[in-house]
Formats: sequence, C-alpha cells, structure tokens
Amino acid sequence: MVQLSTSVCFLGGLLGLFLLPPVLMAPTPASMCTPLKTLNDSLSHRRRYMKHNFPINYTIRVHQKEVFKLSNISRLKLQVEGLDELVLQRLWFQVNQGVLKKIIRVLPERHPSRSYTAELERRFMDAEGVFVQSHPAEAFQQELPETIQDIWDSLTEEPDIVPESSWRFASPKSLLDNFCQTMYCLFSECFASTEAQQDYCGVSFWRKGRKKDLQPES
Repeated sequence: MVQLSTSVCFLGGLLGLFLLPPVLMAPTPASMCTPLKTLNDSLSHRRRYMKHNFPINYTIRVHQKEVFKLSNISRLKLQVEGLDELVLQRLWFQVNQGVLKKIIRVLPERHPSRSYTAELERRFMDAEGVFVQSHPAEAFQQELPETIQDIWDSLTEEPDIVPESSWRFASPKSLLDNFCQTMYCLFSECFASTEAQQDYCGVSFWRKGRKKDLQPES
C-alpha cells in the first residue's frame, strides 16, 4: 500500500511538471550586449545627424507600425497574455530595419548624415546577426501570436499595396528616439545602471531627462 502511494505521488509530480507553463527564454544573451552598446554609441549622436542636418519640421513617410514606441510595447503585453520577450525583440529588429532603410532612402549621396546613417545600419545589422546566432534556429520557427503576426505581415507588405491610411509622417530624429528607447526597454540587461533598478520601459523615465545621463547626445 505504501509502495502504491509512493508511485502515485511520483506520477503526480511528473504530471505537474508537464502542466507547468513553459519557461521563457532568457531575454538578452550576454553576447548581445557588445553590439548593442556599440549601436548605442552611434545613437548617442542622433540629435546632430537627424535634427541639425535636416530642415525644421522635416518628416519622412513610414508605415504606421514603424512608429514603434514604448506605449506600443506596453499595449502588446496587455493584448497578448504571456508574450515572450524574444518575440518583441524579433519585432524590434523587423521594425527598425525598415526605419533605417527609409531614412537612408531620402538622403542624397553627399548629404552630411548619409555616412552616419549607413554606419548606424551596419552596426544594427551586426547586432541582428549576433541576435540570430545567440538563439537556436527553432526559436525563429515558432508560430507568432496572431497580434504580432498581423504587425509582421503589415511590415513586410509590398509598399505598392499598403493602404494610404497606413502611412504616417515622422521626423528622422523622433524615429531614432523611439529606436533607442525601445532598445533600452527590450534589452535592459545590457544597459543596467549602477544606481537603483531603472524602468527603461516607463515613459515617465525618459520624460524626466534621464536619457541624457544614459547616452549624452552631441
């Protein structure tokens, strides 16, 4: 009888393990931090190259999903229960790949910000390469949540078939501000502060001017 009870308990324990929710993957592999910090070094000069070198109120046309802010991340986490951080990181790369290409596309060959933006794109691609290599191939083959898949499909549509209502106008500087802030939010382990734990995903954090302490702009 004691033996039977022990067996039942053992089987129950195994069943409990199977019923546990899957463990989320580590959000940021350590190997990601070097290329992201290098990318951040370039972003620290975005005011000079994306504001001072452009006409006042200059904007470019981007897909509405490419205006990717901290509020978008918060909204997605509320809409998709148990949303894996890796999925958001993949989306971040997809969004900003398009943003950089659109900025470069409007810059003439001799524009003073052309070489800066090209170098920023190279560093971004280096970070993306490390990101892909840092995870097993299966991680990128998993089906995306429907909400994320819809965004992904929108971003990969041919421009000619994108509805006019899906386009937005934004300044290059604001797009790179979003780029930087969401990077800190989704890869926060790489930008850990020596001070108390910082909420890089909080809009209020950036409004307090702390961004100047994190990456002073030239």
